[in-house]
Amino acid sequence: MAEIPAALVRELRQKTNAGMMDCKKALAETAGDMESAVDWLRKAGVAAAAQKAGRATAEGLVGVAHTEHCAAMVEVSAETDFLARHEAFQQFVRTLAELTLTTTGNIAEVQTLVYPGAGRTVSEELTYMVATTGENIRLCRTCVLSVSNGIVASYVHNTAAPALGKIGVLVALESQGDKDGLGDLGRYVAMHIAATSPQFLDIASVDTTALARERDILTAQAMASGKPENVVAKIVEGRLRKYYEDVVLLEQVYVIDGESRIAKVLETASASLGAHIHVAGFRRFSLGEVTVRQSTSLL
Repeated sequence: MAEIPAALVRELRQKTNAGMMDCKKALAETAGDMESAVDWLRKAGVAAAAQKAGRATAEGLVGVAHTEHCAAMVEVSAETDFLARHEAFQQFVRTLAELTLTTTGNIAEVQTLVYPGAGRTVSEELTYMVATTGENIRLCRTCVLSVSNGIVASYVHNTAAPALGKIGVLVALESQGDKDGLGDLGRYVAMHIAATSPQFLDIASVDTTALARERDILTAQAMASGKPENVVAKIVEGRLRKYYEDVVLLEQVYVIDGESRIAKVLETASASLGAHIHVAGFRRFSLGEVTVRQSTSLL
């Protein structure tokens, strides 16, 4: 097969807004004939899908899937809530979550997987979905959490169907404790995370740049009061404690009882279950948090 010039590929891309690899494939399939290549892309649904790629996707679903010691979560956005409520779209999100379970959670890895029953990759299936639904659809985020001992609990808020909703949370609890007890605890902690949206697990994991910026702001505010330097230092430390309570999971007040800190909740649960409980990690996806620029389009 003759080599397809790069200039010809660029020209086809400009005509159709399809991806470079799709354009190269179309030209290869049509012996470099430009008009035939355009028709090839249209028949494949690629050109139509690519034209929709820039349209806003404010709706969609977060989906969750589980195995015994592992859970996966995906965010798939669409243009309308009407599509998000459609069974075919919901099944697509559900299947992507299940496929993500077989990966490390890397979105690029998920894109290359074979979509069940379609004979296409996930990337190609998404292009097909765009072409057939008439809406722009994006796979925004994927993640996987796993534990060697314990459970990965999940919670889905604003559910549209089982394991599908607007907000999804995964919490990995490492422990030798009773699985049922861990499951109950994990679900409640996941509900807490859905409500409070912590940024960090513990104080040690707080981003140093963010912490330095917060300290500088608090110091400037305290110094403006005219108080002595030693008093300013105490004020800053007190306000940093409030900052930690806002952004650090283990320092937050548990929304379930309104008084205990999450660290204390875990300590009490560890004593109750007779085994130490460690939060190995958590992830929270809220639909629409990722902008179009940050999203990974599969087109």
